[in-house]
Amino acid sequence: MIGGQEICIPILPIFLHHGPNFSVARRMPPNIVRIAAVSDVHYSKTSQGSLQPLFTQITESADILVLPGDLTDYGLAEEARVLARDLTSSVKIPIVAVLGNHDYESDEVTEVREILTGAGVHLLDGDAVEVLGVGFAGVKGFAGGFGRGALGPWGEPTIKLFVQEAIQEALKLESALARLTTRHRIAVLHYAPIPETVEGEPVEIFPWLGSSRLEEPLRRFEVSAVFHGHAHKGAPEGKTSTGIPVYNVSISVLKHAYPDKPNFRLFEVDLSSEPEMDVDGTAERRQQGRRATDRVDARA
Repeated sequence: MIGGQEICIPILPIFLHHGPNFSVARRMPPNIVRIAAVSDVHYSKTSQGSLQPLFTQITESADILVLPGDLTDYGLAEEARVLARDLTSSVKIPIVAVLGNHDYESDEVTEVREILTGAGVHLLDGDAVEVLGVGFAGVKGFAGGFGRGALGPWGEPTIKLFVQEAIQEALKLESALARLTTRHRIAVLHYAPIPETVEGEPVEIFPWLGSSRLEEPLRRFEVSAVFHGHAHKGAPEGKTSTGIPVYNVSISVLKHAYPDKPNFRLFEVDLSSEPEMDVDGTAERRQQGRRATDRVDARA
């Protein structure tokens, strides 16, 4: 049940990673998986090579690359081809991604998907994938606002349809998380699930930057971290009401918040760690709160 409505949707399968460019030597202890995340790269027809140095640095620093949406500027197949060429030539590690609102702009989303998946990208939309022992659940998400200010399904049919889209995305996220059996789960979204990581944007547009309905599935599962984008002037990090770390990895946010650092968030997962339980039976979150390396390690 999401937003007061009970809706049944099919449970999508979980996939194991496969594809080109995935054989890379691990540079960390075998129990540590490093995830690099960056969003809103907005590839255009003329972007060829613009982020190749960044992609190369990510390959050298991480084991998995996460791209949380707005991969293209206008959702054109030609833009997706430019990005696919840069990814296949520069990224030698598995890639997990979701689409963003820009990727739908030109009604070429089917072709955009085919191009990116053909380049080896795990493009998630309500499904899940396990990569190097870490589980990823991904959806685009949707707008609607946060907390008491969230838009409700009341009044005109158009309003109800708008709210239903947000509810459906939350249900898809819940279904994807439910399929994961890994010790550590990562949620990948484009829209924000909490208001803290959109702070810095004009308050008038907060409702268009995310939805607290996306937070509800996160509270039901043991999620290690959440990555999203979309809010280009938002804050780089926050937490859900249950303490799950949420990272806004829009490239413009990272450039502004950490001008002396590479333009990606690096997050470490310790596969040997077990979530610790506090006296109330909820998972204890031990986060370092730092930009260069955010480690999930219950033994820390």
